[in-house]
Amino acid sequence: MKQQRLDPRWAWTKKFNLSAGVKIGDTIYTSGLVAFDSDGNVVGEDMYTQSKQTLKNIEELLASAGASMADVIKINTFLTDISQYGEFSRARTEAFPAGVPASAAYATPALVMPALLVEIEAVAVVGSGS
Repeated sequence: MKQQRLDPRWAWTKKFNLSAGVKIGDTIYTSGLVAFDSDGNVVGEDMYTQSKQTLKNIEELLASAGASMADVIKINTFLTDISQYGEFSRARTEAFPAGVPASAAYATPALVMPALLVEIEAVAVVGSGS
């Protein structure tokens, strides 16, 4: 099986020279995605807004590879303020109305930019969702 680099045509993936995700067969692995808009500007200053944008980015990336949020089987989340877990959890529940996939959350002192509060990695299998 050959790897397929996923490119939703976000300006920031080119700017930072990284792949937003990789598809191997029917499985998609996202990079750690954050609350950037398509140009690389941080969206929101609070955990809920940034979580919503990050999950929107995951949804957009999956769609570019023929998958949906229902196909997500696992997420790993990194939070700079674990006391705000409830706000992340609220956004996660909204993003997965059919049920939250297997999940893990980790407290981290910082992300790549000081303004970022949350980073999420996802694994999805195309067509596996309900």
